[in-house]
Amino acid sequence: MAAAAGVAPVRARFLTSKEQFHAYLRAKGEPGAQDGAKGEEEEEREDIKEEKEEAGSCQSEPPAKRVRSEDVTQDGESQEDAEAEEKEPVERKRARGQNKSRPCMKPNHYEQSRLCPSVTQGCAEKCYFGPRCRFLHDVGEYLALKPPDLGRSCVLFQTFGKCLYGVTCRFAQAHLGDGFQNITNPDLAKQWEGKLLVRNNLSKELQQRLRKRKFDFKKAEEYLRGLGKPHGSGGKGGKAMGHSAEEQEVSNCTTVQEGLGDSSECPVMAEQAEDPKTDALQGPDLTGGEEASSIKTVGPVTDEDVIKPRLCEKKKLAIQGKLYLAPLTTCGNLPFRRICKRFGADVTCGEMAVCTNLLQGQSSEWALLKRHHTEDLFGVQLEGAFPDTMTKCAELLNQTIEVDFVDINVGCPIDLVYKKGGGCALMTRSNKFEQIVRGMNSVLDVPLTVKIRTGVQEKINVAHKIIPRIREWGVSMVTLHGRSREQRYTRSADWDYIAECAKIASPMPLFGNGDILSYEDANRAMQMGVSGVMVARGALIKPWLFTEIKEQRHWDISSSERFDILKDFTNYGLEHWGSDTQGVEKTRKFLLEWLSFLCRYIPVGLLEQLPQKINERPPYYMGRDYLETLMASQNVDDWIKISELLLGPVPTSFTFLPKHKANSYR
Repeated sequence: MAAAAGVAPVRARFLTSKEQFHAYLRAKGEPGAQDGAKGEEEEEREDIKEEKEEAGSCQSEPPAKRVRSEDVTQDGESQEDAEAEEKEPVERKRARGQNKSRPCMKPNHYEQSRLCPSVTQGCAEKCYFGPRCRFLHDVGEYLALKPPDLGRSCVLFQTFGKCLYGVTCRFAQAHLGDGFQNITNPDLAKQWEGKLLVRNNLSKELQQRLRKRKFDFKKAEEYLRGLGKPHGSGGKGGKAMGHSAEEQEVSNCTTVQEGLGDSSECPVMAEQAEDPKTDALQGPDLTGGEEASSIKTVGPVTDEDVIKPRLCEKKKLAIQGKLYLAPLTTCGNLPFRRICKRFGADVTCGEMAVCTNLLQGQSSEWALLKRHHTEDLFGVQLEGAFPDTMTKCAELLNQTIEVDFVDINVGCPIDLVYKKGGGCALMTRSNKFEQIVRGMNSVLDVPLTVKIRTGVQEKINVAHKIIPRIREWGVSMVTLHGRSREQRYTRSADWDYIAECAKIASPMPLFGNGDILSYEDANRAMQMGVSGVMVARGALIKPWLFTEIKEQRHWDISSSERFDILKDFTNYGLEHWGSDTQGVEKTRKFLLEWLSFLCRYIPVGLLEQLPQKINERPPYYMGRDYLETLMASQNVDDWIKISELLLGPVPTSFTFLPKHKANSYR
């Protein structure tokens, strides 16, 4: 039986109806679960109507899927009712973009009574706030209120020989001794002593200098004076490092809030709260010191110390033919990048960071720059609209963090970024774009790259006009996403146009991006003459895609293997965000965001025709076992069920709605 247009071709014997699918999952895969499912159809429809009436927008399935699966209009009425009201048409909105009105529950809201970090570290007498501290100092009182442990094995204790979180760890029974003392494994801890596992941390000393505007932007200010621009200005009458509400709004909508705890937390834990490992595990901090380094140099001053290398003398970015994991907002966090590195990603890049927030020393923004030691080719992506802030930010990062390249985001389609002149808008502001590129190149010692789209408007491509100019400005590499801003993800990527631009860009490397979900897709892309491919949504849907491309095969991965990948992600998340209640819930949050993409994968053994296309909508189907069927669900409650298999029960007040709506299915 041929699949409908836009629907993935799943073999007929696996296809099912929505009612039978959910009845099977409710019965937890028991035999005969599909019997009587048709009788529950009316009940299912009533549930959908109730969900639509709920306040707070807690949608359990993407609206587009509901409409297609039940022939229900977006107002919850049947097609017959809709036809009867044709005289009074109701405005219909497409499910696209972000769920901007989703409920916001920060991880620290799930734990009302928290233990003071000074107690966890064994120095309660040094609590900065003293009697004014709003956290608990009595361990017994805290344990009486603490949620139950989630398991008998702590990944931090097993891996590093000690758990920084002590009694607050949700797996504390694995490393608590008499009198609630935190047990350590000296032999294992010694193996990690002095090793730098996560780099690019923000030190308190650097944060204070940024907040007090004491950081010296000597090279950036010299470049800006050449433009005739006052070094304190920031675009439209703004301040280069001002705390404007508008900039804060951009950050909240486009980046992940990675900071742990409140600003009023006990300061003895504040620096360590940014990363769960101890100082011994983190190794020396790279951000301390006056400017570039705290290490004192000796010997005579040479020409290399004084003379800046020319652009042609800069270190080359040798990544031709490599697999590049795209910078992915929200989902492209450090634990996810570790998963992709394990499956064969060659180049990784941090999530988009807003330059003004970095200049202000925001911990949540600096967390996006963190680099795991397994990321051997790593870059960071910056977003900004003006040469002063972008040039200063480039100089700041050049002096304080370790990266192999810096990427400028000229492809972000989000309204809040675009309307401020950043992202895609830079493609229409060529003078500012040039000033940004030249300014950043003048202060960076590492290669500068740019990521762009085909253009802003759907039928007007401008990338071929911009690419030759980008090459003249000194950019080391450009990545082209084969869609315009207006298209978003509703059309297939234009690889013919990418091939045309690759010829124009030569000898500058050009990477192509768009619709890569199989090794055949990657092979076709490389035949277009690009230097390499960037993988974005394809990696979110199936992170083992990198293995498939390198081994040139379709991997019919089992549900148990996929579940093991989720286990590894949660372990990496607990290492990165912590094993206390806040860390567990933050890990759960990012796991659920990722599951909103993973559910789009259709197992190879179920497909009638290979390969799966990225813009084909998965129909309702029964997997080869209960877990495979559960992973195919686009119901938020089923994603939460998967998270509970890994991280225990959710808190009583838990709510979740994915950040991005699925708008890739026509």
